[in-house]
Amino acid sequence: MFYLSRVQNQRIWDAYGRPVGRCRDLLVGSVDDAFPKLVAIAVKDGDRVPAHIAIENVSSLYPSIVLSLPLEQLRAYTLTGDELPLAQRVMDRQIVDTEGRRVVRVNDVQLARIRERFRVTGVDVGGLGLLRRLGIESGAGALARVLGKALPERVIPWEDVASIHQDDPLRLRISRDRISQLPPADIAAILDDLDRVTGEALLKQLDNEVLADALAESPADVQASVLLHMDPERAADVLEEMDPDEAADVLADLPEENSAQLLDLMEDANAEEVSSLLAYPENAAGGIMTTEFARVPVGLNAAEALDYLRRSADAQEDEAMHYVYVLDEADHLQHVMKLRDLVMAAPSARLEDVAEPADARVTVNPFTEQQDVAYLVAKYDLLAVPVVDEETQKMLGIVTVDDAIDAVLPTAWKKRLPRFS
Repeated sequence: MFYLSRVQNQRIWDAYGRPVGRCRDLLVGSVDDAFPKLVAIAVKDGDRVPAHIAIENVSSLYPSIVLSLPLEQLRAYTLTGDELPLAQRVMDRQIVDTEGRRVVRVNDVQLARIRERFRVTGVDVGGLGLLRRLGIESGAGALARVLGKALPERVIPWEDVASIHQDDPLRLRISRDRISQLPPADIAAILDDLDRVTGEALLKQLDNEVLADALAESPADVQASVLLHMDPERAADVLEEMDPDEAADVLADLPEENSAQLLDLMEDANAEEVSSLLAYPENAAGGIMTTEFARVPVGLNAAEALDYLRRSADAQEDEAMHYVYVLDEADHLQHVMKLRDLVMAAPSARLEDVAEPADARVTVNPFTEQQDVAYLVAKYDLLAVPVVDEETQKMLGIVTVDDAIDAVLPTAWKKRLPRFS
């Protein structure tokens, strides 16, 4: 293994031992590979030397750069436009370590000769790489030995590297695929660590659904900043991918004119649902409830109810589905049952026999304070509470446990909790 910092600016010698210039940069070709191959050396300070030398004409890169041909026989490497210059486009850049799920800065690039081909194997993001760049690695290493300590290496394999810079089109697709596979909370943390320009470049790589999940895990100021710096049409699309209660929370934190514009751009059904939530106080049950919950009509047995849920669009939107709610034709709540009880019931069992007794139902109205909802969740050990309109007695939605306890937990703790809707 050797490093780009050991090669860059080093003198290049031809096959006869004559100096032909210095190494300005190393270029790799296809970055789809786990260990991309070097394709050329970029030359500086050369006389009668091609600006780029094909790597096939190089017999050694370290400890000396030696060519396999005399100067007179060298032919220029023709750029295709697909090359990635390592010193120019990788060194000192912020990247995402997709294995460690964090933003880091590249201090050096690790190289190796594998089966007669020079390849990139990883990036050094630790202090040792920086010391190497400064030319004081040996002295620092000697001091560390005297003190009885080791200088740890922090090299990330190339296959775990995702570029997040807008001016790096070669790796955009790869980066998008790798970052999109991270948990939403990790993507949110990455966004929070980036400056605005770099963060916007990353956002362009993510599809709307992934971005919506990440924003749901982000602080309010990050949510607002992201949407305000995004094209309004796309911002509306992202909001449509979010749960209605989450979208309403985001819009409530935006300036009124921006919130109104995004609502106008959303599809009518989504906009109407979100607008209904915005009509309630932000810290009341109506402001934090979700309208996506599993419902079935009265009069079904257990087998019919399960079949109904499989075909129900509402049930498909309920990501957790801890409870199933039995409603009549006027959307009045008749029964509540745990999904487990429904699944374990005999196929012919009537829902009213499976559900909890009517007097055991715990409900709140849309103006119930969030702290009161949290109290009920804790007292009755619930994962969700139905929200029922006091006048019409219609069921409007549910408040899930994670949203209920937002009022009583510190922000740092809330982000560690699993989301139930």
